Amino acid sequence: MTKTASPPIKVARHFEVFIEDELAAGRYATRDAVVEAGLRLLEEREAKIKALRAAIEEGEASGPAEPFDLDEFLVECRAERQARGG
Repeated sequence: MTKTASPPIKVARHFEVFIEDELAAGRYATRDAVVEAGLRLLEEREAKIKALRAAIEEGEASGPAEPFDLDEFLVECRAERQARGG
């Protein structure tokens, strides 16, 4: 597949300066590379947000939480460990 030329992207002056700084520092070879790096980070962030939203929906759909007694849980854990010879 051949890559077609993309139209130039206009960004705020703040980002223009940032892009120029990144190029001058040698961290990126081209303006496009800087923009692609930023888009890659945005894509990763959006994927994490999507996963979090799905987990929240799953939790909400699972119903109300059941009471949890930490002391009782620890007693059970100790009993299981003793039963295994620990």
